[in-house]
Formats: sequence, C-alpha cells, structure tokens
Amino acid sequence: MSIAEHTVATARGLIHYADAGEGPAVLSLHGAMGGVDQGMILARVTGADAGRIIAPARPGYPGTPLASGTTPEAQADLYAALLDHLGLDRVAVIAVSGGGASALMFALRHPGRCRALVLVSTCAGPEPMPIPPGFRLMCMLARWPAFVGWMRRRALKNPDRISTRSIPDAGQRQALLSDPLAMPLYRELRAGMFAGLAERLPGTENDIGVTRVRRFALAEIAVPTLVVHGTRDPLLPYERHGAELARRIAGAELLTVEGGGHAAIFTHRQQVAARVGAFLRLL
Repeated sequence: MSIAEHTVATARGLIHYADAGEGPAVLSLHGAMGGVDQGMILARVTGADAGRIIAPARPGYPGTPLASGTTPEAQADLYAALLDHLGLDRVAVIAVSGGGASALMFALRHPGRCRALVLVSTCAGPEPMPIPPGFRLMCMLARWPAFVGWMRRRALKNPDRISTRSIPDAGQRQALLSDPLAMPLYRELRAGMFAGLAERLPGTENDIGVTRVRRFALAEIAVPTLVVHGTRDPLLPYERHGAELARRIAGAELLTVEGGGHAAIFTHRQQVAARVGAFLRLL
C-alpha cells in the first residue's frame, strides 16, 4: 500500500496527515505518543484498512501544532475541515486510547459525516490518572538528541523484546511474538516512537490532561458504534470505560477482550480484526 503524507492549512488550522488506499474512507486517530505512523498501524492491526485510510497527526504531534486544537471539540472540527479539503463527505472513524475523546466529539458535532465509530481502549469520562514520573523525565531527556538516538538504537537492537510494563502477561507476550502480522507492526510502533520524540510530547501531555477532566454526552451519540476493550486494561479499567461506553451509547456493540490489556489490539489481533472488519463491512 502506497502511503502519501501531506500538510495542509485548513480553515481550522494546520494539519499533517497520511493518505493510503482506495474505497470507503476511514479516519484513523492515534493515541498518546502517536503520529501519522501510528494511525496507519492502528488501521492495519485492527482490520480497518480495507479501503482508504486517512491518518492525521492530532494536534501536538509531529507535523500538526498543538495550536490547531487543544480541546476535543477543536480537534473534531479540525478533522471536519480536513475532510472538506479532501472532498470527503462521510467517513468511518476508528480511535485508540487518547484519540477517543476527539472521536466521540466528532460523532457528536458532525454526526452526518460520521458513518460509524470504532472505539478501541478509549475513555468514557474522567480518569484521574497522574502524569507518570517517567513521562516527566522523558520530556526533559527528549531535548537531547544523544538520548533519543540511544533509545532508538536500543529498540532496534532487540526488536523482539516486549515490555512487561505494557504487556505484563507472559502468555500474551508469547502470542504476540508468534503473530506474523501483529509483531512486525508492534516492532514498527516501538522503533518509530523515537522518530520525532520531542514532537510527540506536547500532544501526549495535552491528552493526559483531557483524560483527567472531560465528560461526554454519550447518550446523544447517534451513529453505529463498536466498542473494543480489554477486561484487564490497567490504564482505562473495563467497567468504568469500555462497558460504560457500550451502556450509554444507544445501540453500541461491545467486543469484550477477555484478559486483554491496553495493548489488546496487538495481543488479541485476530479476534479484534475479525470483529472490526466485519462491523465496517456491514455498514
């Protein structure tokens, strides 16, 4: 699949995006520490890449200034302006983790342009997560190219090393290692994170702030919705977020990933991709 990247000045601000494939369009919204690279990975690993993939860098990530939208409302309007630029009337939207807030707001503010909504490991409302000390340290060290280069070399030197912090279950780590599609994408995600690391931090810090305080009018969402959430997600607990999204969004479908953590799209790729692909094809 040929991937083209562009930066465009829309009526709502500057935005960088990747564009690949043909057919029904899917807007793929990355999470924290992301960018267009991770938006494309999200679409591929979840089975949402059967048509055309539009993967924007959300504000505060490489190529898109934070000034283009610090709130979920502003980000949703920025996506609509991008669709205007591309001449696209309606899209399906898939979002992971920190991308969920702006996806929910896109469905609320632009329902006529949202063909469907897929929410993967996303937030239903305020989650009082503290900013990890390690993140603050990384913000300081990211200013030093030597540190970033060392971290990237370390990731590339041992690409099959899977962090026990992100995937604590040994069985799930082994399942990921043996998956011929998910593991290369996971390697790509880990190594790519250190490309433009400093440019990924403003958006990540903004996402953390949004996650801690925002509430959403979930009962007012009126587009077909699929919620995908692991029962052992340590960052966004299943009952408070995945199950709550499915309860409050009218008609929402729920894929409960038993034992899945925050990285369930990788550790349970086949289960997730089968359901997401079928959901999008039926609409």
